[in-house]
Amino acid sequence: MAKTEFFNVQPVGLALDMLLRLWQPRPPRQATDTRRALGRVLASAPPAPGDLPAFRRSAVDGYAVRAADTFGAGHALPAYLRCVGSIAMGAAATSDIQSGETLLIHTGGMLPASADAVVMVERTQPFGPDEIEVYAPVAPGENVVQIGEDIAAGAALVPPGQRLRPHDIGGLLAAGVMQVEVVAAPRVALLSSGDELIAPEAHPAPGQIRDINAPTLAALVEQAGGDPLLLGIARDHLDDFLPRARQGFARCDLLVISAGSSVSTRDLTVDVIAALGKPGILQHGLAVKPGKPTILALCDGKPVIGLPGNPVSAYLVARQILVPLLRHWLGQPPPLPATLRATLTHNVASVSGREDSVPVRLFQQDGAWLATPVFGKSNLIFTLVNANALLPIPLNSAGLKAGTVVEVEIL
Repeated sequence: MAKTEFFNVQPVGLALDMLLRLWQPRPPRQATDTRRALGRVLASAPPAPGDLPAFRRSAVDGYAVRAADTFGAGHALPAYLRCVGSIAMGAAATSDIQSGETLLIHTGGMLPASADAVVMVERTQPFGPDEIEVYAPVAPGENVVQIGEDIAAGAALVPPGQRLRPHDIGGLLAAGVMQVEVVAAPRVALLSSGDELIAPEAHPAPGQIRDINAPTLAALVEQAGGDPLLLGIARDHLDDFLPRARQGFARCDLLVISAGSSVSTRDLTVDVIAALGKPGILQHGLAVKPGKPTILALCDGKPVIGLPGNPVSAYLVARQILVPLLRHWLGQPPPLPATLRATLTHNVASVSGREDSVPVRLFQQDGAWLATPVFGKSNLIFTLVNANALLPIPLNSAGLKAGTVVEVEIL
């Protein structure tokens, strides 16, 4: 087979964008048990089947009250309420209170219809056999989790393209969603080539080296949400190389060949890729070091990547090229860095002497990163689901003002 050699380097971003524009995959979808969907990417956004919570519940241990009965209460002149019973956990609140009455309630307990607030137990003291003193007033709704405060019926629980995190699983199950539709993992065939290569478990003779590219790339594929298919080692002649490549190409959504991509007389990768389909090679050579002799191709609708044989080069280029291709298949947005500097959009309160972690939602506006606090009670799972980062507030801070540039940790 005649060899076609060309080597015209392009920046990684330009070469990748060209391939992404041409490759328009239509991945299948799969129904998956929510409890086994960790790390899978949502294909569609499941709506909340009902309000969460479905009833008004207490956010603290204390007493369910009519807020008006506590107005003006203080240590000098407490409010006196008669305790007429308690609310059982896990049961509907069937008791009611009249003006001047209260019910003992625990965190998560259901409020009776006539109560509109909860006084924390720390703000009370027993007085006589069935009365309490209240030392602090509460406003209507104070210490109460309202119906639908976590998530409203019909709202999207988790957006499509989200790779499910542990707290996403918790949120879905809290809403009663037992099955989700996920994107099928892309099948990535990995073929190493070279007469000098042997399997990792083999003992190398003089002149031989263990193939570590395939298992390293397989781990990277799995980490990115793909399904690796190891094709073994192709020898440096077409009679072995081309059949292996064709067999793997027929079984995969994306083919990766490592080694044999440099411009040399023993290079067969260009010929092999040319035989797999049209249009073939799109770019041979990237303006990077290491990894310059990388090949990007599209053959009959499937991407084919030719990586250098050097393990460091192969891995670094795969992170820059292969991982974005897998995210493209899965419908995921570009990843966020591990930490990020962003500008706060709202004031965040804190207490000096305490380290706070505030969930925030990052977004870009005019090229700048902004962080909006996701305010909510700590017992509301969607406070975390709706966030994509955490803002740590140090021990000695009394809060942060809107406009402050902060460093956040990506969730």
